[in-house]
Amino acid sequence: MTLSPLLAALVALVALVLGYGIRFAIARRKESSEAEESKKELDAARVEAKEIVVAAKSEAANLLVAAQKEEKERREELRKLEERLAKREDDLSVERKTIDAERARLKEEEAKVKAREEETNTTREKAVKALEEAAKLSREEAKQKLFSEIETEYRDDLAKAIAKLEHDRRDTLETKANELLTSVIQRYARDHISEITTTAVTLPAEDIKGKIIGKEGRNIRAFERATGVEVIIDETPESLVISSFDPYRRELAKMALEKLLKDGRIQPAKIEEKVEEARAELDQRVEKLGEEAASSLGIFDFPKEIVALIGRLHFRTSYGQNVLQHSLEIAHIAGMLAAELGANVEVAKRAALVHDMGKAIDHEVEGTHVELGRKLLKKYGVDERVIRGMEAHHEEYPYASPEAYIIAAADAISAARPGARRDTLEKYVKRLETIEKVVKEFEGVNQAYAVAAGREVRVFVVPEKIDDFGALELAKKIAGKIQSDVDYPGEIKVTVIREVRAVEYAR
Repeated sequence: MTLSPLLAALVALVALVLGYGIRFAIARRKESSEAEESKKELDAARVEAKEIVVAAKSEAANLLVAAQKEEKERREELRKLEERLAKREDDLSVERKTIDAERARLKEEEAKVKAREEETNTTREKAVKALEEAAKLSREEAKQKLFSEIETEYRDDLAKAIAKLEHDRRDTLETKANELLTSVIQRYARDHISEITTTAVTLPAEDIKGKIIGKEGRNIRAFERATGVEVIIDETPESLVISSFDPYRRELAKMALEKLLKDGRIQPAKIEEKVEEARAELDQRVEKLGEEAASSLGIFDFPKEIVALIGRLHFRTSYGQNVLQHSLEIAHIAGMLAAELGANVEVAKRAALVHDMGKAIDHEVEGTHVELGRKLLKKYGVDERVIRGMEAHHEEYPYASPEAYIIAAADAISAARPGARRDTLEKYVKRLETIEKVVKEFEGVNQAYAVAAGREVRVFVVPEKIDDFGALELAKKIAGKIQSDVDYPGEIKVTVIREVRAVEYAR
């Protein structure tokens, strides 16, 4: 029983030794196998390295050969280029020598020409001096004498020829112009209703006048202050009169008064309320009037602000002529003239419609209506051709296009036709007196009479001071003076009359 544990321990020890030996043998075998495998891999890597080195040497040899070949080709190209440059340099040297020789030859020719010119000038001066000594006149004196003799000899013939040319040209131009303008005016006819400075308002009952006046006149004062008009209440039954030079204010006052009458409550607070309502409605009406005016001409792309200003022209007058109706009339006339003359019809119509647009604000902003109109059109980006067409109708700017001449002509036609405009007697007489005064300032004028409602001025000259040729010059000077110093519609015909009378008595 005591040997069994010892035997078991001995068996375990033997087993342990055998296990360790077996593991050692296995490890040695595995190590030997890995060493052999590593040796094989090392041998393979050496073989591969030798192959790579051989391939690299071969590639390097090929690159070297290619580089040597490329270098050889480049050297050959450089050699050829040097040869071409050397040849070109030789050619340039030859050309330079040729040019230098030609330049020297030209200098010699130039010197010879200058010498000949000096010789010619010297000879000419000698000849002129000889002629002056022979004629006993200087060159300038001889020239003046020659011109004087020619002018004296042919003065009458020259005056007659000029008069005949101007007469023939004027007849031809007037015939063509009359035909064209007659055709245009016949094609366009529009009634003109002249605006006055008062507007009558019918009242529903006579006792309304008391309400309008109010206690101690407070209602009527509030109404006049809010609208800027004068209300005239007289003995006319069931009627009152709104007075103002501004048609826009009169219309505003009329609309506000009608609203107050319809409401029935007339007091300062209600007056201000109804005036504001009327102003808003009138602004809408103004814009609608502008749209209708533009659309009647086939214009639909004007800016909204421009259209509103065009509509406001309905409430402006010039010499009693409604400015919007005047602008529409000019637009139609200008369109027909442009069509007849081959100009741009669209530009002519647009420029004519806005030519007086500045009058819509000229009482609010400083400046002429032409300048204000130009600024507004530029501000809202209107076509530059339209601006050039409208800016010259009062000759504040030069005529920059055919349409500018057409607008000026259409403006004169509209303003000058009978019944279109009204003027006061005082202004009429003053204009005639001014015309006669301007004409009488010229030397040689005996009498001057403005006739045909100021459309013609007849000038009688002193025949001893003014000859026929001088009469032509005098007519031009008088026309220019009237054009620059006198304001007038249309045109004024200047007729210079030179009358020579020979009187003798038989006894």
